[in-house]
Amino acid sequence: MAQVEARTVLWYMTFIGFIVNYMIRINLNITIVDMIAGKGAIPSNDTHENSTDLAALAELDERFSLERWFLDWANIPYEKNGFHWNEKQQGALLGSFFWAHWTLQIPGGILATKYGTKLVFGWANGIGVFCCFLIPLVSYWSYTGLIALRVFQGWITGLAWPSMHVLTAKWIPPNERSKFVSAYLGSSVGVALFYPIFGYIIDWTRWEWVYYICGIVGTLWFIAWQFLVFDSPAEHPRIADSERKFIEKSLGASIQGGKGPTPWKAIATSRPVWLNVVAQWGGIWGLFTLMTHAPTYFRLIHHWNIRATGFLSGLPHLMRMLFAYVFSIFADYLLRTDKMSRTNVRKLATFICCGAKGLIVLALAYFGYNATAAIVLVTVATMLHGAVSSGPLASMVDLSPNYAGIVLGVSGMIGGMPGFISPFIVGQLTHNNQTIDAWKNVFLLSSVMLTGSGILYVFFSESKLQPWNSGLPQLPDSGLKELQNLGHDMDDVEEKKPLKSDQDEESPVVAEMETKTKSNSDEK
Repeated sequence: MAQVEARTVLWYMTFIGFIVNYMIRINLNITIVDMIAGKGAIPSNDTHENSTDLAALAELDERFSLERWFLDWANIPYEKNGFHWNEKQQGALLGSFFWAHWTLQIPGGILATKYGTKLVFGWANGIGVFCCFLIPLVSYWSYTGLIALRVFQGWITGLAWPSMHVLTAKWIPPNERSKFVSAYLGSSVGVALFYPIFGYIIDWTRWEWVYYICGIVGTLWFIAWQFLVFDSPAEHPRIADSERKFIEKSLGASIQGGKGPTPWKAIATSRPVWLNVVAQWGGIWGLFTLMTHAPTYFRLIHHWNIRATGFLSGLPHLMRMLFAYVFSIFADYLLRTDKMSRTNVRKLATFICCGAKGLIVLALAYFGYNATAAIVLVTVATMLHGAVSSGPLASMVDLSPNYAGIVLGVSGMIGGMPGFISPFIVGQLTHNNQTIDAWKNVFLLSSVMLTGSGILYVFFSESKLQPWNSGLPQLPDSGLKELQNLGHDMDDVEEKKPLKSDQDEESPVVAEMETKTKSNSDEK
């Protein structure tokens, strides 16, 4: 039986880890539709039947909730018919996850560099998962308490993303990075998988059960992560020697030198770093606007029930993951065969995930009044963002494998701010104004962010190993490839050599030492 490569196991554990990471952040996006008083009731029309009649609501209230049972038992008052939060309060609640999320982006990279991604990424997700168990009870207790809990949950999980680039830099050869970074798009599968699942859970039981499921799934992943993931090939107890040697030689060629003090000034003044930040800003603005508000948009504007809302909100993110995986294979093929330079591959990917997506969102702004057009355009726009794994995300490792976690931290700190700015603006634009025109303005703003960032990246960015990565002159892509091929050729030569005894292996070294000793004696 063939041994499974350690990199393959790492890809799957990373993939599921990001599923868990996004499961944590998006669960409130759909449960809030059912948490609000009236359960998001909508006017009935000819094409969509509204099933939320009084009998159904009475039946729903009879479904078991551990928190409601406890509050009734303790004789503690709570809002039994749903929470009375207006659009501004809902926007604040949806954005609160990101209020402090950005503050741990740079520390996430630094801590992972010092203590390892296994510890930082694992516990960042693990603590976030534990918070899921607390959300239902805190929701009934206090709106302010729920805001505080979501802020903390977002703050601690802010360590996760930048820490993963440290692991990528230690494990993944340069020409495999596009494909491996596609594992980060497990985030999309998390959205695609759990939005419809959450919708059905809410329809069958109550919204509180969404958080129980999140807690259980996340705990199972956390246990597996602790047993299966290691910070470097050298620390892995079960990796094959051939795989370890291949990784070490490939990374030696790309890193080209030792690691010194963090070059903060060089990073802060690096044009490629800042253009990656710009690309991430635009991409995340567009992604989070669609991801965070899609359930509300489909429910209130197009009048879908909670099950259809979950499915339609999740479908685009499944397409995003599939597109990311296929495009990453294509991008690695272009690099491996020298069809395009590394810089041009990253520019092509960024043009797709920002520029082309911006044009689709622009079309959504003008044709979103049609339900079918809205579904198609939201799906295509979100799908195109999958190219980010071969664009800015991979480019950050290209620039500096040694400081990839810190570079992603810088990008995440600034580029992640749309996570809370966008919900605030959407809340302002749609406050007591859930209309097509209000959402048109939401999508127009997203389109400007996307296309603007894509244009800047394509014209001014590059994805070359930076001198400040190791303090040594950089090699071109062709030079990196030659070194890697040389390493493979040397492995082949070593395999063809006959076995030697320990004495035979030591004799050239001994002869060299004797020659040096004799030369020194002659000089004296």
